[in-house]
Amino acid sequence: MAKNKANTAHAEEGIPWKHIIGFALSIALTLLAVWVVFESTLDKSLIITIIFIFAFVQAALQLLMFMHMTEGQNGRIQVGNILFAAFIAIVIVMGSYWVMEIGHMNHLL
Repeated sequence: MAKNKANTAHAEEGIPWKHIIGFALSIALTLLAVWVVFESTLDKSLIITIIFIFAFVQAALQLLMFMHMTEGQNGRIQVGNILFAAFIAIVIVMGSYWVMEIGHMNHLL
């Protein structure tokens, strides 16, 4: 019990650099995606691929920095949880994209 209180007290001291770095990297990835969309002259399919890559990198970054994925036994990354989160993210993102593309195609008809 005393060990848990000591760990909690130690975690609350000082500046949370891990969170600040994660937040800054998330903002940078978002701004890079916006720049690719508005300022590049790349093909539409390549832009969408780049946005998906940035999105998955940002999701992994947020899982590691904010969602306590490294707080397993001995500080190891919880691989099963990350794989499940990646699967859910892929299903949601690809499903949303698929639905929007079909809606856009039907709107044009």
